Amino acid sequence: MSRPGSRQAPIILAAALLAALPAVTVSSVTPARAAPACASPPAPARPVAALPWPQRRYAPERIAPLTTGTGVTVAVIDSGVDRRHPQLRGRVLDGADFLDPGGDGTRDCAGHGTGVASIIAAGEGAGVAFRGLAPGARILPVRVSEQQVVEGRESGRTVSAADFARAVRWAVDHDADVLNLSVVLYADNPAVRDAIDYAVRRDVLVVAAAGNLHDGGDPLPYPAAYDGVLGVGAVTPAGARAQFSQVGTYVDLVAPGSDVLMAAPGQGHQRAEGTSYAAPFVAGTAALLRQYRPELSAAEVARRIVGTADPAPGGRRSGYGAGVLNPYRAVVETGTGPGPAVRSTLALPAERADPVLLARQHRRAATRDRALLVATVTGGVLTVVVLLAVVLPRGVRRRWHPAGSA
Repeated sequence: MSRPGSRQAPIILAAALLAALPAVTVSSVTPARAAPACASPPAPARPVAALPWPQRRYAPERIAPLTTGTGVTVAVIDSGVDRRHPQLRGRVLDGADFLDPGGDGTRDCAGHGTGVASIIAAGEGAGVAFRGLAPGARILPVRVSEQQVVEGRESGRTVSAADFARAVRWAVDHDADVLNLSVVLYADNPAVRDAIDYAVRRDVLVVAAAGNLHDGGDPLPYPAAYDGVLGVGAVTPAGARAQFSQVGTYVDLVAPGSDVLMAAPGQGHQRAEGTSYAAPFVAGTAALLRQYRPELSAAEVARRIVGTADPAPGGRRSGYGAGVLNPYRAVVETGTGPGPAVRSTLALPAERADPVLLARQHRRAATRDRALLVATVTGGVLTVVVLLAVVLPRGVRRRWHPAGSA
């Protein structure tokens, strides 16, 4: 079993601190076919009616009238996303499976990716208070692992670092606006570094977990440690840094990552902890902003998220980065002021306008225009309904008749 700091570069699901077993290499993503059954399927979970503490803190119902992330695609590069969950139905696109070629990324044998996706985009459910931060967003599932803990021991396959890099590029090429990477490699891999650079250059916002090895000496976590990536640490319900959450300059801000409620594969909910589950709160906030302010670049969205974080005691030295994520402030505040910014991002030279980037910007503008048109038409219809329901009956009572009538 490889360990962090060794010469190998395992992909680790940050919530569970799993070390990789021998990597599975795939040569291409083939057309979708029936996926094999999970060797160790997740245990059934029951729905939880209680209101999760992050939801009490963030009150997404305050943000919903302004933005829900509609039209924004968030790629969840993880263990797959189970679209059968009632709160994820209609929100999960056909993706890709780099672990078992031919799948569409919607099989989740670990439950990790389904939970991450639900924190971002879960809709309302009957009898449950839990919902995602950006329920209008679309989830693009990209399956790269099935690691989980079975009877207290790490188990499961994962792709190689090279195929993880290919998965990142695939998500970018399939119109992802935000990448959620709740995975950690404890080695700097050139292919992964280039893939992250590829995403940043194409105006895709990259959000990554900062890792859970604080007690292990805070080894550099990638992709979180790359420039242009929002590295996310975890806090507890009390607002303190979770003991496992790593400390370093790669932590740009922190978000809920302890006792986090999320969807479980199939149905029901589960609770877990880890920076894996802090990252999707930031990715969901990015989706809200990319709908609400489509003219902002990924770097500008990142600066806005970091600049509106609530201050935390100890700051960067204590692993809080710029502070604790505040989605409402990120959406409604008109400027971030001279506060801290996300680590430097890369940009294409002005003379080399990327046609993919231009096409993505055009799609975002079209989405915004459609939303404005729908709002205008809806407002007009409501006005007519009010006139017919209120004004006209009053006129009839006063013996008023339209001009030309008897």
